[in-house]
Amino acid sequence: MGKLTAEAIVDKALEIGDSEGLEAVTIRRLATDLGVTPMALYWHFKNKEQLLVGMADHLIAGFAPAAGDARPWQEQLHDLTLGLIRVLRRYPCAKNLLEQVDQTAVPSFLAVWDRALGLAHSAGFGYEESCLITKYLLQSAISIADAPVHFRPGRTPEEIAELQRVKRLSLQTLPPDTYPHLVAMAGPMVEGMSEEFYDSFGVELVLGGITALAARR
Repeated sequence: MGKLTAEAIVDKALEIGDSEGLEAVTIRRLATDLGVTPMALYWHFKNKEQLLVGMADHLIAGFAPAAGDARPWQEQLHDLTLGLIRVLRRYPCAKNLLEQVDQTAVPSFLAVWDRALGLAHSAGFGYEESCLITKYLLQSAISIADAPVHFRPGRTPEEIAELQRVKRLSLQTLPPDTYPHLVAMAGPMVEGMSEEFYDSFGVELVLGGITALAARR
C-alpha cells in the first residue's frame, strides 16, 4: 500500500468500531488490517488515547457550523443540533467514543461547542447558563443520534430483530394492571419510529425548554 496516513488509520478504526465495538480497536488489530507494523501507527498516534481522539475528531470533521448566519438564534441552534445528530448517526460507535475521550481535546467538537455557546449567549443567557445549556444540548444530540444504532455492532439484522422481539414481549407480558402504559406502548417503546420523527421531536423538546427560559429573560 502507499504511504500510511492518519486519515486512513482512523477510517479503518471507525470501521472496526462500528462493526465490532470500540473494544476491538487496538493498535495490533489496526496494523494487521492495514498490513503494516504497529510502529507505523505509532508514528501518527502515540497511544490508544490519541487514536480515540483522532477518531472522534474525524467523525465530526465533516460537520462545519455555519458562520455569519443572520437567522434567529433558535433556528440556528436547531439546525446545529439536528446537523450534529445526523453526522453522528453515521457511526454506531460515536456515543461510546465521545464518552471515552476528553471532548475538549477534539478540535471539531470544540468548533460545534463554541458555536452553540455563542448562540446561547446571544439568546440572553449568562456564561454559566450558556455552559450548562450547551452541555445538556450536545449530550442530548449524542444520545439522540445513538438510540437507533447503539445495538448494531457485531449483530446481523436478524439478530437485532430478535432482540427487539424479545424486549417487546417482555414489556407486553408485564402485569397490565400495574404497568398499563408500558404494555400498551411496548411496540414503539422497543421498535422505535422513523428517524426523522425521532430526531425532530427530540430537538424540539430540548429547544422548547431553552426557548421558554430565554423568554423569561
